[in-house]
Amino acid sequence: DVNLNAMCSIRDEFGVEVGYSDHTQGIEVAIAAVALGATVIEKHFTLDRQLPGPDQKASLEPNELKEMVKSIRNIEQAFGDGIKRPSPSEIKNISVARKSLVAVSNICKGDIFTEDNLGVKRPGTGISPMQWDEVIGKVALRNFSIDELIEI
Repeated sequence: DVNLNAMCSIRDEFGVEVGYSDHTQGIEVAIAAVALGATVIEKHFTLDRQLPGPDQKASLEPNELKEMVKSIRNIEQAFGDGIKRPSPSEIKNISVARKSLVAVSNICKGDIFTEDNLGVKRPGTGISPMQWDEVIGKVALRNFSIDELIEI
């Protein structure tokens, strides 16, 4: 009978940090509690779940405790600092992931750039599609082959 949203309600109503006392089997609920804002997790621990005791089924063995802590640390790291900026992996892939304006048909020097002769394709090493309106209507200063990055 888990109700993690009750933890969130208490946090929001009283403006306090919340924790979670977990009596479920496994590590998933504790990890979810951290993802929802729990700053403390209470979880039973045992060296051997086969030992007698009332909380043994809900207790973690050493390898499970290690995995829970590792997973919680990964979740905490994934939260980031709340400021949106490109991550190192995004920066590395910007030119591959972004797109550029290209010729979709042969364009001759002196032709006007139009919606019919321009398109958008990868890589993002040329003029950004965000500049589409600035390019439309301009005169080509040289010849462009199909799929060639546009320059103005």
